[in-house]
Amino acid sequence: MNFSDKNLKDEEVLAAALEEPAYFKILIDRYQEPFLRKALGILKQREEAEDIVQEAFVKIYFHGSKFKKMAGIEFKSWAYKILMNAAISRYRKLSGKWRMESAEPLDLELAFERADSTDNMALQKENQSITNELLSRLPKPLSRLMSLYYIEDKSYKEIAAQESITVPTLKMKLFRAKKFLKDSIKKDE
Repeated sequence: MNFSDKNLKDEEVLAAALEEPAYFKILIDRYQEPFLRKALGILKQREEAEDIVQEAFVKIYFHGSKFKKMAGIEFKSWAYKILMNAAISRYRKLSGKWRMESAEPLDLELAFERADSTDNMALQKENQSITNELLSRLPKPLSRLMSLYYIEDKSYKEIAAQESITVPTLKMKLFRAKKFLKDSIKKDE
């Protein structure tokens, strides 16, 4: 495998990184900026967002052996789930809505295990509820497109074919849906 090969799939890079850690830099290069934008959108503080992105990469690396490519589950969605869980937890901690049970910092592995445990079902249900509420604000066609892309992790090509539209049209509709949601959230604040 060529270290500089930009055509490697994320799953291939992750597998190679588990054998040779230097490969992980490819994933960092691919996802650092998008992760930072996503974390910054949640946390609104650059330093906090940078910390969360770093934390997410650490979790992705240390739990990379747990990732299994399955139908409908791409590396991208798995990685973003890790980032989002970390960012939401940090947001709650910063906003005073989340109280730690102890003053001891949580071990990263324990934190990851807890994110998937039944103890955290309330967080998952709350995240699902927030997602559903946001999607319900959109007109049904835009809501469906957002769900297909962000929740079901379908590619632009798959969605465009399914919806009988062009990829540029799909991208514009997703852009409009995101803008609509941002404006809607700003009105609520």
